[in-house]
Amino acid sequence: MDLVLRATVVYFVIWILTRVVGRRELSTMEPFDVILLVVIGDMVQQGVTQSDYSVTGTIIVVFTLALLTVGMSYLSFKVKRLRPLMEGEPLVLVQDGQIVHKNLRRERLTVEELAAEARMNQIPDLGTVRFAILETSGSISFVQRGD
Repeated sequence: MDLVLRATVVYFVIWILTRVVGRRELSTMEPFDVILLVVIGDMVQQGVTQSDYSVTGTIIVVFTLALLTVGMSYLSFKVKRLRPLMEGEPLVLVQDGQIVHKNLRRERLTVEELAAEARMNQIPDLGTVRFAILETSGSISFVQRGD
């Protein structure tokens, strides 16, 4: 039971951490970030299992994390009011060619990063964008104006 409790606590700590870090940072990970995640994973494993190196302990932890993941997904699916908290909401970054600086600051994005993302979507000028939306996945969707 101790393994289940520790796995549950760590699951929610990681969930909160990923919400705080932000969508954009997680979708554009550099090699150092990937290595850091592997190191964090190892530290989490040590914290969850402590000195339990048994196969049974590993299976218990894996099943606990899997059940929590499926449970949170099901909860998000069934309880519409919880979705914004659990998954986040799309965020408007550009509206009718005007950059929404407040939302850029909120997500720690620069205008240059937004412009680079637009160029990768074959949009040379943000002034031609009707909407740019930071999706919950961390990707940015662009809708051009039909002028």
